[in-house]
Amino acid sequence: MRLASSLLVLVFPLGLLAQSTVPAKLGTGWAGEFEVAASQLLALAQATPPENFSFRPAPGIRSSSEVYMHVAVGNYWLLAQAGVKPGGPHWPDKIPPDAEKKITAKSDVVRWLRDSLAAVRASHASVDGSKKVKFLGSDVTASDVLLRILVHNHEHMGQAIAYARMSGVTPPWSAVGK
Repeated sequence: MRLASSLLVLVFPLGLLAQSTVPAKLGTGWAGEFEVAASQLLALAQATPPENFSFRPAPGIRSSSEVYMHVAVGNYWLLAQAGVKPGGPHWPDKIPPDAEKKITAKSDVVRWLRDSLAAVRASHASVDGSKKVKFLGSDVTASDVLLRILVHNHEHMGQAIAYARMSGVTPPWSAVGK
C-alpha cells in the first residue's frame, strides 16, 4: 500500500503536467524562452479591454499601458545597448520623450509592443554575443544585454499579469477550459 501511494505521489504531478498547457518552447534556450514571454505579453495586452489600459493599482504607480510601453521602449533601448543599429521595419523613426506616458491608446500600445518584440526577434541572431559593450557603466558582453531583455520582459509580464487579474482580466493561457 505504501509503495502504491508513494508512486501515486510521484506520478500524479507528472500527469497534471502532461495535461497542462505548458508552452512547447519552454526550456529550449534564449529564443524559445523569449517566444514564450513575447507571445504571452502580446496575448495579455490584446485580451485587456481598452478601458483597463488606464488601470493603475495606486497613484504614482505605472498604469497598464505604461507597463507595456515600458517593455516596448526598453526592448529598443536594450537592443541598441547590445550593439544593434536602429532601423528596419520594426523600429520606430523616433521614440518620443515620455513615450510611456504619451502613448496610451490600446491600439497604439499593442502596435508598439508587437513591433518591439518583432525587432528583438529579428535582431537576436545577428548580435555577436561575445562582443564587449558598455552597459550601465560596465563592460559586459552583448549576450549579457540580451539576457537583460529576456529578464525585463518576464519581470514586467508578471507585473502585467497582476494588473490584469486585479482589474478582472484572466490571462488567456490560464483561462478555465483551455
